[in-house]
Amino acid sequence: MKIFITTDPYELGKAAGRAAAALIKQVIATKGSANIILATGTSQFETLKQLVSDEDLDWSKVVMFHLDEYIGLPESSPASFRKYLKDRFLAKVPPLKAVYLINGEADPVQECNRLNKIITENPVDVALVGIGENAHLAFNDPPADFTTTQPYIIVDLEEACRMQQYREGWFKSIDDVPRQAISMSVHQIMKSAHIICSVADSRKATAVKNSLEQPVSNLYPASILQKHPSCGFYMDEQAAQELNREVLVKN
Repeated sequence: MKIFITTDPYELGKAAGRAAAALIKQVIATKGSANIILATGTSQFETLKQLVSDEDLDWSKVVMFHLDEYIGLPESSPASFRKYLKDRFLAKVPPLKAVYLINGEADPVQECNRLNKIITENPVDVALVGIGENAHLAFNDPPADFTTTQPYIIVDLEEACRMQQYREGWFKSIDDVPRQAISMSVHQIMKSAHIICSVADSRKATAVKNSLEQPVSNLYPASILQKHPSCGFYMDEQAAQELNREVLVKN
């Protein structure tokens, strides 16, 4: 893992987006196409903005997978991650080679089975992820399942996770936040050849500290990123404010 700290979320997004674009281009040059994972949420705003601005990236050679989605939430909802990706990414780039979004309105077991077959046949080259205030990775809340090898799984959302979604303004009330989601598993995320993790804001500072300083544990799901051989962990100064200097020196 390599740690990068920027002055603010805008610089964070530029740095993470440029790094992701460079990796995608590198994979395309080597393999002819690239399979990527895109995350959503506030942490990805500036990263995706930078990524879509890259005019040299050949999107016709990119296959996109979706990280997670609420179960039962219609796509018309402002909180829908399908809507998020369509509005903030797919509408701003040329047509991709293929796009695999999670349909949270479908039967969740059947939807997991559908996606599991597809992603098993398309190993992921570059994954863009973030972490939650409870250190969740995708919607793998603590204690996260580190053992399942299923690519997509059905998960229950912890109360702290649901409160984060409400406080960020995605829902009108906590009662409106779904209690379950389809999420890419921790095992599947870790199978990605390269990972770009973007984290901003002081409210994520404790989660960042636990993810980078604590021993790897499913109580801090994002701590598993310590074990990935090619992970760039990008954060702004607010998110990094609780880190010990020793951690930064080592990286």
